[in-house]
Amino acid sequence: MKIYDYHGRKNMCGDRIKIARAARRISQADLAARLQVAGVILERDSISRIEIGTRFVTDYEVVEIARALDVSIEWLLGQKKDDLNP
Repeated sequence: MKIYDYHGRKNMCGDRIKIARAARRISQADLAARLQVAGVILERDSISRIEIGTRFVTDYEVVEIARALDVSIEWLLGQKKDDLNP
């Protein structure tokens, strides 16, 4: 399997996840717990690797992360340049 990078990263939403999580004062462990309740099994270290860009993020993970952080998918993917509002 070929591994792809986007500007040297394995995802394009990690920075925005970190921004939204910090703005809402949610720890990586708390975000992981919220995702696990929603059926997406991620550990705290997976959240960390997503935020620093060393882990791929699947489409269903993006959907649930956006929901857990109360942001739009478009904002999370950098398609909306405005603030953290959905």
